[in-house]
Amino acid sequence: MNHALERAARAANADDPSCEPLRLAFGLACVERVKHLLEDPRALDCLAVLRAYVAGDAGRSALTAASRDVAEIANGHRGSNSIDGSSHAAVSATYAVANALAGRALEAASYAAYASVYAYGGYAVNDPSAFESEFAWQAERFRELSRLRSGCEAPAPSPAAH
Repeated sequence: MNHALERAARAANADDPSCEPLRLAFGLACVERVKHLLEDPRALDCLAVLRAYVAGDAGRSALTAASRDVAEIANGHRGSNSIDGSSHAAVSATYAVANALAGRALEAASYAAYASVYAYGGYAVNDPSAFESEFAWQAERFRELSRLRSGCEAPAPSPAAH
């Protein structure tokens, strides 16, 4: 669990509907780091739609369709054909894309971190320190993106009523 990321998301009020652009951009940033682990070309196509949507080059209907498609791909993923046993990394990377497209940024980050660590080997996921650098990058990247996106900062405290 990435506590620093969770704190940053709460501070940015990231669950607010107006922060969807932030959630999508952050989800995209996370999955870009594990896209090399995706084995299904359809998942890469869905990732391309997210990239285009965040850039302003695709519409809501394309995002919705890609989100639906990649959820089906992730739920039907049978694992990897790779002899190195990286099936969990490929599956987790696909779920990261599915969550990113659905606007579930923290879930996308979690799956992306797991995929990144699992790609080193299954043993690594049992070592919390293996996640430290990815978690640190995620928290910092989220803070950077939230500073760039207006309207997603923590709400100002309301003045005390007299």
